[in-house]
Amino acid sequence: MTEATKFKAYAVLNAGEKLQPWEYEPAPLQVNEIEIRVTHNGLCHTDIHMRDNDWGVTQFPLVAGHEVVGVVTEVGEKVTHLQKGDRVGVGWIRNSCRTCDHCLQGEENICRQGYTGLIVGNYGGFADRLRVTADFTYKIPDALDSASAAPLLCAGITVYTPLRTYIKHPGTKVGVMGIGGLGHLAIKFARAMGAEVTAFSTSADKEAQAKEFGAHHYQKWGTAEEMKAIAGTLDLVVCTISAETDWDLAFSLLANNGVLCFVGIPVSSLNVPLIPLIFGQKSVVGSVVGGRRFMREMLEFAAINQIKPMIETMPLSQVNEAMDKVAANKARYRIVLLSDG
Repeated sequence: MTEATKFKAYAVLNAGEKLQPWEYEPAPLQVNEIEIRVTHNGLCHTDIHMRDNDWGVTQFPLVAGHEVVGVVTEVGEKVTHLQKGDRVGVGWIRNSCRTCDHCLQGEENICRQGYTGLIVGNYGGFADRLRVTADFTYKIPDALDSASAAPLLCAGITVYTPLRTYIKHPGTKVGVMGIGGLGHLAIKFARAMGAEVTAFSTSADKEAQAKEFGAHHYQKWGTAEEMKAIAGTLDLVVCTISAETDWDLAFSLLANNGVLCFVGIPVSSLNVPLIPLIFGQKSVVGSVVGGRRFMREMLEFAAINQIKPMIETMPLSQVNEAMDKVAANKARYRIVLLSDG
């Protein structure tokens, strides 16, 4: 293989190291794959978890990046729905078994055999090019610019899936815990779905911004006494935070038949009070990214309703500085890395 065919990437070569320029020889393009010239990468906190091997699944060298937008440059011989020049996106899921009941319903995110992650044992988007399974690649609607589309491929689908699942009718009362990379998109999507949205944050200075995103109400997260007026009123509470908080207080917000849904991952377990759970017919659930059915739907919904994340852009060559900014909670609210050259 000649030097010209090597992909140029930013990689973590060994655990505990920063990302650095690196080249690798890609495997031959398979009949069901495409090659993408990468133009944009959303930076997700999961990329930092993978860098630091927080979940014990990282394989080094690691080329992270799983909110990828680019242009198709090569097409495998059995790929029929994409062609050279298409602007496409790739998210967290690279492949699945395709044969279980969940996959057949478009819920590859809960594949019974376990899906293949884009950057778990594979090289991701922090590179000039990427080869990926065509069936898990999505055309970007013309009404979405590439920088705005990138974070939708993980952050967007992560909040869209539970909102789409549990908002049953217009006027559904939805609470969003956290106004960050996930939370601000949850507010926008919930508002566009016709929900009455309450935003919760520990920061007193985010009210105006939350309402700009579409929240009808804003509540600073506080004591049970301070939040007593809205206890038992919310049909759905989407928790986007990963920090510890008063989970009994969160559960108390639910109306009868209410759902508390976790998309962020707190560091400890949750003790659920069984009496109100049973007699109020309440639920505590989790949700992880989304399958192909909802991914395609989410991108079209975002395009039609012009739902775009609040982003700031940085060059891919500054990926370490960008990761430091995300880790310090200074990103507002998603960083998108622009490919060099």
